[in-house]
Amino acid sequence: MPDATAAVTSAPVNVGGWVVRRLPRAAPQTTAAAARRELMDTPHDATDAVWVVDDAGRPLGVVGIGTVLTATAERTLGELMAPVGDCITADADRETLANAALRQPVAAVPVVDAGGRLVGAVPSHALLRVLRAEHVEDMNRLVGIARNHHEAQAALAGSVRRRAAGRLPWLLLGLAGSAQVTWLVSRFEGLLAERVAVAFFVPAVVYLADAIGTQTEAIAVRGLSFVRAPLGRLLGGELAAGMLVGLTLAAFTLPAVWLALGDVRLASVVALAVLTAGTVASGLGLLLPWLFDRLGHDPAYGSGPLCTVVQDLLSVAVYFVIARALLA
Repeated sequence: MPDATAAVTSAPVNVGGWVVRRLPRAAPQTTAAAARRELMDTPHDATDAVWVVDDAGRPLGVVGIGTVLTATAERTLGELMAPVGDCITADADRETLANAALRQPVAAVPVVDAGGRLVGAVPSHALLRVLRAEHVEDMNRLVGIARNHHEAQAALAGSVRRRAAGRLPWLLLGLAGSAQVTWLVSRFEGLLAERVAVAFFVPAVVYLADAIGTQTEAIAVRGLSFVRAPLGRLLGGELAAGMLVGLTLAAFTLPAVWLALGDVRLASVVALAVLTAGTVASGLGLLLPWLFDRLGHDPAYGSGPLCTVVQDLLSVAVYFVIARALLA
């Protein structure tokens, strides 16, 4: 059986490694009958579609092969074509290719030169490998076991030493973050001595905030690749969603803690901390991937272990600040 992981990690990183150049091309006035004859008479490397080009060879539109084969003979390709999605160049990276594939009217991505002339396309069978390779790469980054696609195979099938080396960097960051959390908790030693029950709910607040933030990260990592809305609008929407989720969880938390411990003030602290920490985590789950995307890096680098460390610190800080304010 072929090694699927090896196939993914050995996949070309740039678009140039996926391009096929012998494509069906035609002018807008070409009829469907003429296009069908050309398809039968001329060998091509890919027949996902017929690319409609102008006199200079620049893509004007694209007609899916099914449409070409079933259209009436006199219909022109100019009448049948759909607008071309994003065109990319051969030196673009694989992630750009994966994102462009999602915005195409056909299962192929046009590749152009610096002058915008069509030089080839990435066909459907190659796009399947590209999308899988990007998925594997992002999943490894999200859990912090690989910094680039070449390490994905070693994270699972390499030597014990290499597996550990691929995972340790982010875990060392987590260790440093946990030390900061410990220091932060020690700053509230007096509060814990007076109200030991406050400590009972630290894991719950941290877990819920992490879960809310992780959901936002998962959406942001891929969504940022093809959503072009301003940050303010995106952040406002995520904060509102996080607040609504946090408010719902708080509505369950407050009566549960109150009934369990008979302490309405502590129940209010926990509920308010869940609401606030959940809202903050939702915003952070968008901001960190967005920041990495604007810096030209894969948004997945700004999620996973890094985001978890920051969320844990903020969640603990939020919880104890609220506890001190309401229980002192």
